[in-house]
Amino acid sequence: MNLIINKEWLLKNLNEQNVRIVDCTFSLADPKKGRQEYENNHIPGACYFDLEVDLSGEVAEHGGRHPLPNIEEFTLKLEQAGIDNSTTVISYDQGEGAFAARFWWLLQYLGHEKVFVLDGGFKGWVEGNLPITSEIPSFKKTTFKPDINHDLLTSMEEVKAVADEQNSNIVLIDSREERRYLGLEEPIDKKAGRIPGAINKPWFEGLNAGYFKPAEIQKQRFSDINPDNEIIVYCGSGVTAAPNFLALKAAGFEKVKLYLGSFSDWISYQENKIE
Repeated sequence: MNLIINKEWLLKNLNEQNVRIVDCTFSLADPKKGRQEYENNHIPGACYFDLEVDLSGEVAEHGGRHPLPNIEEFTLKLEQAGIDNSTTVISYDQGEGAFAARFWWLLQYLGHEKVFVLDGGFKGWVEGNLPITSEIPSFKKTTFKPDINHDLLTSMEEVKAVADEQNSNIVLIDSREERRYLGLEEPIDKKAGRIPGAINKPWFEGLNAGYFKPAEIQKQRFSDINPDNEIIVYCGSGVTAAPNFLALKAAGFEKVKLYLGSFSDWISYQENKIE
């Protein structure tokens, strides 16, 4: 499944009216940095979506550190960016892949299939000596009608059932680095460890210097998983699980869900067990 677009394709289609480019640059260490970098330089015609302002909802007791945004508000932002149901949308970040994949997943969740991630991100674009600008574009407001794909999202209750039963037909993937998965360190969340029964597939192992590894390599990464099984991916807050979600789909896995609240939501319930 072709979910990733190369810079050559984007350069060729840069001025196409029905192509919209979305800059998702973000820094977890400095939340204001992403917009500043966008305003300094971006791919011509790109609009900006902020991880915490646009791609996440308000943090509450439950739901994790980057909960699902309000769908009506997010839809309005898409419309203001000139995105309708027929628009081909290309998202990118600085090459990490996680923030662009988060936007990609959200549009997939809203039923929009013509959305892709730019391979190599902005870093790869700049390295290719391709055009950049500081000009902020404006767009004519459109109409976007969501058609929610509930099969892409799973709830804490569903994950809890998997963790309690250790259901062999459902695979739970922890996308964080191994030390966090093992509970040896936890730099962000209040508790260390993992959801019981989860296997570890660090999200960054699906990329090479900002470029997604080919589908055949992704298949090898997940070769210990039966393609007929349902798969649930999670991370700390639902952001870095998105590249794993994309990699699984690119590798041909069909039954993939995202636990968007992820570990930060899981530990907000005192009764939930930790391995």
